[in-house]
Amino acid sequence: QVQLVESGGGLVQPGGSLRLSCAASGSIRSIISMGWYRQSPGKQREFVAAINGSGSTNYARSVRGRFTISRDKGKNTVYLQMNSLKPEDTAIYYCARAVGIECSSDSSTYSLWGQGTQVTVAS
Repeated sequence: QVQLVESGGGLVQPGGSLRLSCAASGSIRSIISMGWYRQSPGKQREFVAAINGSGSTNYARSVRGRFTISRDKGKNTVYLQMNSLKPEDTAIYYCARAVGIECSSDSSTYSLWGQGTQVTVAS
């Protein structure tokens, strides 16, 4: 059974950068979309970014221009490069595998989730 494992989280100062990685323990069909979500204490899980097999991407308005999602199909790994980080970006970040090829922001279209990695933006 495929599992998703996130890494790269940590503590960073406002304005700093982090790169999150999501490694799949098994093979993921390259056409299937992958996404990143995040959840802050007391808030619902929210969509961050998604990428499909063709390289098309979709971003939440709050991160557009600051975050970049990418994938290495050969390594079954998805990345989230986060720049110009803000305190409001503090959250647990989750990687997810979609059931289809759309870069959807609807969490119900994702069938497999990782355990998450904590990102804290503070001075």
